[in-house]
Amino acid sequence: MSQDESDLINGTELPGFHSLLGYRQGRWEEDEAVIELALEPRHLNLGGVIHGGVLTSLLDIAMAQAGTYCPYPGRMRKAITLSLTTTFTGQCSSGTIRVTGRKRAGGRRIFNSTGEVHDDQGNLLAMAEGTFRIRSGSDRPEGVPINESTPDTTRGSGHV
Repeated sequence: MSQDESDLINGTELPGFHSLLGYRQGRWEEDEAVIELALEPRHLNLGGVIHGGVLTSLLDIAMAQAGTYCPYPGRMRKAITLSLTTTFTGQCSSGTIRVTGRKRAGGRRIFNSTGEVHDDQGNLLAMAEGTFRIRSGSDRPEGVPINESTPDTTRGSGHV
């Protein structure tokens, strides 16, 4: 594994918002991804428990990853979220949470995933369903180079 890949999987060199969240990749394989987050005060809401936006963001990431696994070193596949529904079922304010995304169905460009968040005691904190679209160039198993910027010109908004 190259340094770029190691940094990407461990969340130390992720761009923008991903880096801000501070998660680490637990596991990533075909149709399933697991990310973990050690809770810090920055992840909590005014009530002192994990913020729903943090939970939703992590679910979004893990569920998208579940449909974009790339086994080729130095390369990755990308997707954008078309819809996401989250249900919150519990709270926590410390420890490490584990987010699992699983691809359930899909075709060449569109796929559906489900996700769950558990605390380190195994309690379910949130669950979600989402629909994602594979970005241009990422529909092939070999995806695109990790360091390559690939603007998606198939949508007028340029949404990433």
